Amino acid sequence: MQLKQESNTEPRKKFHMIRRLRKAAAHATALDHLCESPHCGAILKLEAQAYAAWMNGVLKFELQDWKAALESLSKAQTIYEKLEATMHEDDRDIYRGKLMELQPSLRFCAYNIGDESAAADLVKMREQGCLSADLLTDIDELLAQTREKQAATLSEVTWRGRTVPLKQEKVSLCLVSVQEGEAMLEKAENLEAKLSIYDNLLAECKDALQILKDELRNDPSFSRRVEGSAVSSLHYLHSYVSFLRLTKTVERSRLLIESLQINQGERGDGKQSKPQDFIRLYEVIMQSLTEMQQLPGIEEDLDTVQQLSSQILAYKAFRAHYMAEALFGAKKWLEAMGMYQRAKQHAQGALRDKIEDELKKKLEDFLLAADAKCMSAHAYSIAGDENVSQRVENLGVDASKPLIDRMDYYYEDSKLLTKNPNLVKFPPDFQPIPCKPLFFDLALNHIQFPSLEDKLEAPKEGSKTGISGFVRGLWGWGGSKK
Repeated sequence: MQLKQESNTEPRKKFHMIRRLRKAAAHATALDHLCESPHCGAILKLEAQAYAAWMNGVLKFELQDWKAALESLSKAQTIYEKLEATMHEDDRDIYRGKLMELQPSLRFCAYNIGDESAAADLVKMREQGCLSADLLTDIDELLAQTREKQAATLSEVTWRGRTVPLKQEKVSLCLVSVQEGEAMLEKAENLEAKLSIYDNLLAECKDALQILKDELRNDPSFSRRVEGSAVSSLHYLHSYVSFLRLTKTVERSRLLIESLQINQGERGDGKQSKPQDFIRLYEVIMQSLTEMQQLPGIEEDLDTVQQLSSQILAYKAFRAHYMAEALFGAKKWLEAMGMYQRAKQHAQGALRDKIEDELKKKLEDFLLAADAKCMSAHAYSIAGDENVSQRVENLGVDASKPLIDRMDYYYEDSKLLTKNPNLVKFPPDFQPIPCKPLFFDLALNHIQFPSLEDKLEAPKEGSKTGISGFVRGLWGWGGSKK
């Protein structure tokens, strides 16, 4: 296995691997001749023949001699089928596994010979994981070559009545993959296979969009486009690929939602699915539809924008429904009732517009269930918690406390009817009380009083001031002599 992987990048290792395969095929042929002895049983002879045919088929496969490889591998397949039919039930699994291992190589040889139907079988085997690691690389190269041939013939694309040329090989491969993916989704049998197809398509659309963005960097109409102006061919192609990516994103999210609903809320890991799982998926859908409305080439089409708005309104109703379910589970009855009402408003608004029949049927069924849920939330909001009586019974009251300290709790205390009921605590405990406050006028020294000089009488001229003047004035001394 290691030598096979190294031979894909190193030619010397490939030649070494082929030399070893030649020796192995020669030894297997020699073993087949030895087992032709009459001393060997029939089963041993058949196993030796099948092993020799298989080894020669592997050698021819690596040498790309498809016709000889198909003959040898078909011979080995026929022998293993006979051995499986004759063996006991417990021993059939070995031969059944060998037959499953041969099937991809046989179909690969048939395709290289010219059988076009073998390509579809190889794709199906690849999705189911029936291919070995060494053959998986060859199958991927084969599918890539087939897509390149189909992409070479795809020179233009028509979308919404406008035809634009295709000059980018990666974009052509992306469109071919989208066409093949739709057919593969119809044949996919389980959820994992469908999700794998969607993931591959989204990855290819992302690569194609990156190539288109790199070419549109020098286009001034792409970065500074005014709404209503003309859209260039390259820009229109970018919108088309973006529309494909958003459409596949919506389809993938709807597939996940349907799987959660079909499985009755059980996720693949065994855990119970939550309303938040649905809310996230519906938000992805709404975001994708909103981006579709803003794509150049669609924003001017009022009918398409209106249809997308109706779908957004419908998915808003579903999202509001699961938000109400989350609130209902959290026992927030009033909030849940309000959210149910909001969901009904969105659903009724979407039904007034033109929407697809499948989505319309889901909305009608949703409205019937929403009424019952809304009434249930309303009933719980009135009745309160359904476990109130049980919680009241489990309440514990400390009967040692005086009655005055447990007035908020109802408790039938028989001691209250005795001669010494525990009503209050007497004497009561001392409690600290604040003393009479003392006030000190500390701000007086910091107050600046206004000047009163303008209120005082001005002194007369010649009058003497001071203590001597006061004494003279008091006794009449020092009067002016006339």
